[in-house]
Amino acid sequence: TPFDPAQTLSCRVDAKARVCVRQSYYSAPAHLAGRRVAVRLGADTVHVIADGKTVAAHVRSLHKGTEDLVLDHYLEVLVRKPGALAGATALVTARASGAFTKAHQRFWDAARRALGDGAGTRALIGVLLLHRTMPTEAVIAGTDAALLAGRFDTALVAVEARRAADAARPVAAVATPA
Repeated sequence: TPFDPAQTLSCRVDAKARVCVRQSYYSAPAHLAGRRVAVRLGADTVHVIADGKTVAAHVRSLHKGTEDLVLDHYLEVLVRKPGALAGATALVTARASGAFTKAHQRFWDAARRALGDGAGTRALIGVLLLHRTMPTEAVIAGTDAALLAGRFDTALVAVEARRAADAARPVAAVATPA
């Protein structure tokens, strides 16, 4: 059997939804704030485990005092406080990694112009939540279709994203009897 050199630690998720491992901080889903979780510390990765499931995986930092924050971990909080998104450190990280694309920014800018800052940001957060269940390309296609229609409803983006995902899926050939 392969040898697993990872070390299992017990850490508390702080009020900012982070665990501190070897003086570096890694985000965890916000609903875990205040709870104790297991952390698997490997040579290259850090896995946060709650209720027997891996809820976050990060590349291990080599420098102390660093933060590795994932925007998706904070979306439920940001729905209630949409004004916090613009200055969020997790948003900066998502932009730098390419997870938050120019298409997302176009949708957000247009939604804020049409609906106002709070409602436009909530629409964007709804779109970002779609990434949990749909491929990125489909969600981007959905936002492009919503922009074209001039509507910023998350349900419309979801429908258009499903349509794009279905169109990208190859159709199975139906055998005809000879």
